[in-house]
Amino acid sequence: MKAVRGTSVPGASTVRRSALHSSLGLVVAKAAQTGAGFAFWIVAARATSDREVGLTSAAVSAVMLCTQLAVLGAGSAVIVSVGRGEPPSRVLDAAFAIVGVAGTVLALGYLVLQATVAPDTASTSVLFWLTFLAAAVTGTMVIVLDQALVALGRGASATLRYALGGGVSLGAAALVAWQAHGASADVLMACWALGTAVACVVGAVQLRRIVGYRPRPTLRLARGRSLLALGLPHQLLTLTERAPGLVLPLLLAHTVSPEAAAYWYPAWMMAWAAYTAPMLMGIVQFSEGVRDPDRLAQTTWASLRWSLVVGGLAAAVLILLARPLLGLMGEQYAESSSDALRWLAAGLVAYAVLQAYNAMCRARGRYTEAIVVGVVLGTALCASALVAAGRGAGAMAVAWLVVLSIGAAAVGLRLLAVVRHVTREAR
Repeated sequence: MKAVRGTSVPGASTVRRSALHSSLGLVVAKAAQTGAGFAFWIVAARATSDREVGLTSAAVSAVMLCTQLAVLGAGSAVIVSVGRGEPPSRVLDAAFAIVGVAGTVLALGYLVLQATVAPDTASTSVLFWLTFLAAAVTGTMVIVLDQALVALGRGASATLRYALGGGVSLGAAALVAWQAHGASADVLMACWALGTAVACVVGAVQLRRIVGYRPRPTLRLARGRSLLALGLPHQLLTLTERAPGLVLPLLLAHTVSPEAAAYWYPAWMMAWAAYTAPMLMGIVQFSEGVRDPDRLAQTTWASLRWSLVVGGLAAAVLILLARPLLGLMGEQYAESSSDALRWLAAGLVAYAVLQAYNAMCRARGRYTEAIVVGVVLGTALCASALVAAGRGAGAMAVAWLVVLSIGAAAVGLRLLAVVRHVTREAR
C-alpha cells in the first residue's frame, strides 16, 4: 500500500519546525522526563521499603499499559489526518473524546481485575483508585498531545510540559519522604500521578497557543469511526513495541515477587531513557513519511543515524555509570541491577533498527507484517526474561538482549529490501 501524499495543514503551516528540530526536541523532553522519573524513584527508594517500591512500580507499569491500550491509535490517526490536510480541531475533538472514555473504562477494568485475581497485592485504598484513574486518563491524553504537536512540527514543545510534570512529581515525593519514612504505595502513586496531570494541562495550554485549539470533545459516530479506522492498526503495532516492557514488571510482581519487580524496573526504566531516542525518531520518521512519501528512504536513513548517535551516547553513559547511578537508590539496587542495566543499554542498536522498520511499515501501510513480527518478538522477550528470572535481573537482561538482537537482525534485512523498493518507486 502506497502512502498518501500529504498537503499543507490549514492554520498550522506557519508554526511548523524542521523534522530534526522536532526529533531532537522530543529526545530532550523525554530525557527531562526520564531524569525526573529516575530522581523520583531514588526518593521513593529512600522513603519506603523495597516491597512498596515494587508495588508502586507495578502500578505505574499498569497505568502505562492502560494508556497504551486506551489511546486506540488516536495519536497516529491525528498524524495521518493532519498530514493529509484535515483541520486539527476536528480531529482532536474526536481523539480526546475517544481516549478519555477508553482510559476511564480500562483503568477501572484493571483495578477490578486486580482486586479479583490478585487480592494479596491489590490496593483497596480510595486514594490509590482515584489517582490510578486520573493517571490513566491524563496519561492517555498526553500521548495524543505529543503526537498532535509532532504532526504540527512542534515536537520540541514537549520539553516544557515534561520538565514541569516531572518536577512536580519529584517535589511531591520529596515532601512525602521528608514528612515520614515508610510511605505506602498509594501515596507514592499519588505523587507520580500528579506529575502526569500537570503535563496534560500544560500540553493543552501549548496546543491552544500554537493553533488556537479549544477542546470540544465529541463522540459523534462518523468522526469516531474514521479516526478509529485510521488509528487501530497503528495502535496494535504500538502495543507490540511497548507491551513487553510494561507487562514484565506486572508479571514479576504478581508471579515471582514484588522485590524482583523492584530490582528489574529501575534498570529497564533507565535503559528506556536510551531507547526513547529511536522511538521518538521513529514517530517523526512516520510523520514526515506521511507528508512527503517520495523522501521516505532518505528520512528513514536520517532517522536511524540520529537514533544511533543520540541513543548510543545515552547507552554508553548508562553502561559506564550503571553502578553509581543505581547506587543512588541504595546498595542493594546497585548490586542487583547494574549488570541488567548494562545489558539492556547494549540493546540500543537492535531497538533502533526495530523502530526504523516499524516506522517504515507505518508510513507504507504495512501494518499486518509489522504486527505479526512484533507479537512474536514481544512474546519471546517476555518468555525468555521470565524463564531467567530465578537467576536475577542480570540474567533476565541477557535473555532479553539475545532475543531482541535476533529479531533486529531479521527485520533489518527486511528494512533494507523495503528501502530499496521505496527508492525505485520514488525514481
